[in-house]
Amino acid sequence: MINAQTKIILDQWIPTKWEDFLNIIGDPVNEKRKAYYYHHHMRLEMLPVGFDHSKDHSLISLAINLLGIVDSLPINLLDNCSFRKADIKEFQPNIAAYTGEKANIIPSGTNIVNLNQYSPPDLVVEIAKTSFLDDIGTKRSLYESLDIKEYWVVDVNNCQIIAYSLESQGSYKIESSHVFSGLKLAILEEALHKSRQEAQSTVGQWLMTEFQK
Repeated sequence: MINAQTKIILDQWIPTKWEDFLNIIGDPVNEKRKAYYYHHHMRLEMLPVGFDHSKDHSLISLAINLLGIVDSLPINLLDNCSFRKADIKEFQPNIAAYTGEKANIIPSGTNIVNLNQYSPPDLVVEIAKTSFLDDIGTKRSLYESLDIKEYWVVDVNNCQIIAYSLESQGSYKIESSHVFSGLKLAILEEALHKSRQEAQSTVGQWLMTEFQK
């Protein structure tokens, strides 16, 4: 086990007591690190600062918001928000989405979302540049253990989206979203490819046209 005084190794799952995990993430030196806790292990990651990661993050958020506008679907997107099930789990996905009747269940002023009080998001998204294997592995298992409907992993290096429907403590790959009915993930992948050569606003206009078909 480790404690708050132990040097933290980033990007690895480390056996940790919950109390030590809280002390570690409460240390100001870790305030710019993403935190996960699952099966008595913790994982800390630096908040991404790379250009490609940031651009893909922004584009996926834009696409979801545009889809909500076109379909008149209430959506609230959260960037790097912390979700906690005390003593058991904590996660901080790059993007989380509450939709429909759940869009406004988290009140303003909330800091960490307490999953003993509120429902988990309908969709979580991880933007994977260097964390891809963990995102499709242990993190997927973490998200399977919660009442989350859908999980996307955006593979920055290959402009791909690996999407899963999460059901009954398991998951299976999907090509079309269930949370956003009728959305083919291939459209978002094409948008990612376009964004390598075109301005994000131009890609956004293209997405709007595709969503209105």
